[in-house]
Amino acid sequence: MTTEIFFSSPKLGEITDELLQRVLHRFNLGELISFAPTSKGVGQQTLFLQSSTGEYVLKGNPLYPGQFIEEKYYIEHLRSMTSLPVPLVYIVDEAEDILGWSYAIMSRLSGVHLSDPATYAGLSETERDQVASLLADTLAQMQCWKADSFGEYKPLEGSIAEFPEGYTSWLYKRIRYWLSDAGNYSMVTAQDLAWMEDVLRASEQAFNELSAPTFVMGDYKLDNLLFQRQGDAWSLSGIFDFTTGYFGDGLADVSRIMNMYLDRGEREVATRFIRKYYLQTPSKSGFAERFRVHMLHQRVLDWGCAYAINEVTWDRELSFSAWVSPFIELPEVKG
Repeated sequence: MTTEIFFSSPKLGEITDELLQRVLHRFNLGELISFAPTSKGVGQQTLFLQSSTGEYVLKGNPLYPGQFIEEKYYIEHLRSMTSLPVPLVYIVDEAEDILGWSYAIMSRLSGVHLSDPATYAGLSETERDQVASLLADTLAQMQCWKADSFGEYKPLEGSIAEFPEGYTSWLYKRIRYWLSDAGNYSMVTAQDLAWMEDVLRASEQAFNELSAPTFVMGDYKLDNLLFQRQGDAWSLSGIFDFTTGYFGDGLADVSRIMNMYLDRGEREVATRFIRKYYLQTPSKSGFAERFRVHMLHQRVLDWGCAYAINEVTWDRELSFSAWVSPFIELPEVKG
């Protein structure tokens, strides 16, 4: 279920002090002091809670059955296998008697969101390089987690289900589906489709030769990370939101970060980020070919979404293939 793409989510609805106090009492988390919506999280599934025992985040009204069980599975494994700053507390209550739906309570992580434009704009060039290095290091840690098969975790069964037709088929079908869907909102020509098929065909062998399924966060971006300044340097202080995790090609998780840098015109920082990642990943075979497809995949989603919600920021006269081509070529990583 994690690999399904959701463009909206159920909202929390009206929450009262009394209901939240009942939640806190159930898990001996003290007396409620205050609560407020989180500033991030377009799904509007989260609240900040402050109680007499500490600060927490409540995440509720799941997208699908077992969403929070699944997230707990990823968090607990990453906590035991890495030094990454995931939540120390992650409690899941599948009962619906208090709030009307299941929920999770996690410890609140400290730090700032560098996805905030004003905060990021205040970083020096050296600090931006530090952040790019941290982003690569974090991926390297997460991707130490290997699985026996390519697939997705099924929380209600407690096991990883293999992609029925294999990882390459699953990935390629997603790309084809979402580009076809984008044709409902934008001009996607036969030439665009043929170009896409050429890219997929040229990279297919590289994917077929992958033999080590790796944990993929699926939504690795600045919105899901927190940072703290320590003296003259930045450190990662929080990583969260593992709802879209699965086991596949770890290189998939570079696409959101690379596209962020490229959209901002920070090509040199993008190059330093992908070079640092390349040096740390053990999966170097077919790197350029796989990179091309993962960037294509993310750009297909970005193209379709922008046209669907009328937030296109580029020249509408550009064809899809002309628009995406500059983004999918791998910078020099061996320099």
